[in-house]
Amino acid sequence: MDFFNEILTKIENEQHRVYTKDVLDWVHTNYPTLEPRIGWNQPMFTHHGTFIIGFSVAKKHLAVTPEQAGITYFAKEFERAGLSYSNMIVRYPFNNPANLELLGKMIEYNLEDKKDCNSFWRKP
Repeated sequence: MDFFNEILTKIENEQHRVYTKDVLDWVHTNYPTLEPRIGWNQPMFTHHGTFIIGFSVAKKHLAVTPEQAGITYFAKEFERAGLSYSNMIVRYPFNNPANLELLGKMIEYNLEDKKDCNSFWRKP
């Protein structure tokens, strides 16, 4: 997938760049109805104009953002998987394989939970 090439070329660490590209490619391949988008200079995917999942590169991890509702819903699974998280992100360490099964669950959750959402972000 070439859509995110401009963002990917800015990642200096080759291992981090490949890791991030692999995750973005996996999302694109497994969820072809999601629309790739760049927002706030970060790669993300939307569906019917609403945010589904976003990513940002940090020094030691790929931050995955399923919105706070997704973090709350999957908190116990993050803990079981040994992933650290905050109110808005879950950290996928670059030195561990990406937990794609859990990533898929986050995407599926947002697709279902936001199927009738008419705004970019969830409304409180």
